[in-house]
Amino acid sequence: MNDQAESARKLEDALRAEGVRITRQRAAILRVLAEAEDHPDATELHRRARDIDESVSLATIYRTLAALEEQGIVHRHTFEGTPSRFETAEADHHDHIIDVDTGDVVEFRSDKIERLQAEIAAELGYDVVRHRLELYCRRRRD
Repeated sequence: MNDQAESARKLEDALRAEGVRITRQRAAILRVLAEAEDHPDATELHRRARDIDESVSLATIYRTLAALEEQGIVHRHTFEGTPSRFETAEADHHDHIIDVDTGDVVEFRSDKIERLQAEIAAELGYDVVRHRLELYCRRRRD
């Protein structure tokens, strides 16, 4: 079984655990989520799922996302000025750069930033439990 198929199976298992039946439409949504290499919003998920099964409704997208989010299997990102975007929770921790001109989302990981955050928290008497870093940027025009 490839990584995408395994990811789709985990998403199906999470929905079944919530008592949600895996319909043809939901299977299409799960496949799209498992294959996504970006952070699609609900409208984009709907468009991609309809390429697989044209009977997928936007309401089914929202219900499915809500169930997956409740299970902690999908993360919702609400970047300033854009609709909520979604990604599976399987990915290793990463932070985001949001291009303010295009809306593109770039994932990155920096050990320096991770260490600095832990140091700052420790200096103030805390341990980092989780965090989210979003940098809103504009591409340089050199």
